[in-house]
Amino acid sequence: MVSVHTSPLAQPGTGDAGGMNVYVLELARELARRDVEVEVFTRRTSSDQPPVAEDPGGRGGVRVRHVAAGPYEGLAKEDLPGQLCAFTAGVLHTGARHSEHHYDVVHSHYWLSGQVGWLTADRWDVPLVHSMHTMAKVKNAALADGDTPEPAGRVIGEQQVVDAADRIVANTAAERDELVGLYGADPAKVVVVPPGVDLATFRPEPGRAASRERLGLPADADVLLFVGRIQPLKAPDLLVRAAAELLRRQPWRRERLRVVVLGGPSGSGTAHPESLADLVDGLGLTDVVTLAPPTPRAELADHYRAADLVTVPSHNESFGLVALEAQACGTPVVAAAVGGLRTAGDADPLSGTGALVPDHDPGTWAGVLAGLLDDPARRAAMGERAARRARGFGWGATAEATLDVYARALAERAGAPR
Repeated sequence: MVSVHTSPLAQPGTGDAGGMNVYVLELARELARRDVEVEVFTRRTSSDQPPVAEDPGGRGGVRVRHVAAGPYEGLAKEDLPGQLCAFTAGVLHTGARHSEHHYDVVHSHYWLSGQVGWLTADRWDVPLVHSMHTMAKVKNAALADGDTPEPAGRVIGEQQVVDAADRIVANTAAERDELVGLYGADPAKVVVVPPGVDLATFRPEPGRAASRERLGLPADADVLLFVGRIQPLKAPDLLVRAAAELLRRQPWRRERLRVVVLGGPSGSGTAHPESLADLVDGLGLTDVVTLAPPTPRAELADHYRAADLVTVPSHNESFGLVALEAQACGTPVVAAAVGGLRTAGDADPLSGTGALVPDHDPGTWAGVLAGLLDDPARRAAMGERAARRARGFGWGATAEATLDVYARALAERAGAPR
């Protein structure tokens, strides 16, 4: 696997670490449990990182290789295209130390990795399987106010990877349609494989009292939770503005309302890392909103279980792993009706596990949040359905489907002229 810009061992929720990190690590672990040796190539970002690291939380079979390509620190993701040659050289040097057919498949994640995977798969004469995770054309069509469009170089690079890949793994049918419609991908090469969730960590527990006690939250509070990187794309500011509008309409909620934001600055959000804190202060919500850094998985699960509602107000999501993790903990999700969130946050009135909000207007969000906070029976029913639905999204199923993608790509390449 190739994951140039972010290591699967990094803490999700800040910098460039997010759902893709979880995806790469959990998929690699499940493949290893099925006797597939996995090596993940990622860029070295610290002198403390060893050239090779074993996955500390796994059972063996997953090796992370830290490749020196550019300065360890201070290099933004936008500057990484200039380091792809150095990174590719490091990958090929590693491959040269093995036997000729050591690697069977290259699976690249994100377009930067796809550029590296394109060359290495060609050099080793193996299939290239690629996962986009996000796409420039999709992001540029749904930019948040003040956000920076993805550059033309990324659009060109993504198109090259789409054209070169033997198979492309899409998270949802909507992503498949975007690949075909926006990038002209061959429909026969695009396979939908939903991501999974760690069902051992993210699971329901009776009541919320124990989780709230561990986190120091009042037992009778109305808790709204945001989990993710602090950047315009993820729209944590929308939740803060919706909370302000909710209190403007119903001031009596102030004593009970608690808004918890877990995450760190990322992407264009690093240009003004204090902007969300400034917004909270400017709206007079310092007694309502708590801004906290990302947490380890066990504590994150407690946050999900402690919340009355988990909010995912993003302007775009290829899938929405936070929504699925929250559902696995039995907590309803209020999400923007965009991208993969339409899949992750099933809001059908009969089988609904949460609510999809049709726009990014704080007033609309305030109304939806108020309606659910005032209807605990409905929230409880949604939470039960959410937990049942999430049980169908274990990482084991993702790994099995991905292995099938690898097998088909290998079989096709074996039958093709060299």
